Amino acid sequence: MASFTPYSRKIDMTATISRPWLNLVFLLLIALFSSTPIAAEKGRIEIDSFRVKKFSDSFRIDVEADFVLSKTMKRALRNGVNLYFVTRLLIMKPRWYWLDEEIARSKERIELSYQALTRQYRLVQRGQSRSFPTLKAALAALGHQPDLLIRENKPLLPDSTYTAVLQIWLDISRLSKPFQLEWLDSEDWNLSSEKKIWQIKFPPAAEAGNKSDLRGSANP
Repeated sequence: MASFTPYSRKIDMTATISRPWLNLVFLLLIALFSSTPIAAEKGRIEIDSFRVKKFSDSFRIDVEADFVLSKTMKRALRNGVNLYFVTRLLIMKPRWYWLDEEIARSKERIELSYQALTRQYRLVQRGQSRSFPTLKAALAALGHQPDLLIRENKPLLPDSTYTAVLQIWLDISRLSKPFQLEWLDSEDWNLSSEKKIWQIKFPPAAEAGNKSDLRGSANP
């Protein structure tokens, strides 16, 4: 006579409870490591240092910045799309009764392009062009912007305190319409530095700023 022994499945409650948490940790690790290359492909502009100075009968500003292009920008550049970068300094006079008044400004636009025939990168600034064998060299030159003229709408008075605002960005308005539309749906074309804001008096004999030492109150 055959006999049968009932089979009972032993349930490991510890494994059952911990498995969802292990799966969650695994998914988080995948997301972390997969997002690292994407973050590295994003562009950035960082203002490393700036200095306003007296130059003959005018005021000028020296700017040093670090430029990194996104993978999308690099590809567009190699395909013949010219990129335009704007460096702008505003000198504002605070007014308690109305919006701040713009007293002076400096605005510089620099064009970056790639020449397929010569396989060189080119910068055009104030009608003058310079060529570079690599994108790294061109971006290094782009980040070095000395003696940018500050044009005065009104005289900068020596006994007055002004607010200075400095920023650098990619000028999307200079791109063709298809790229402007792409910019609306993608962060790859959203390239701008943080604003540097500080208080300044003229003449600015010792007015200078960098990442570790900003005179006055400097806020991003």
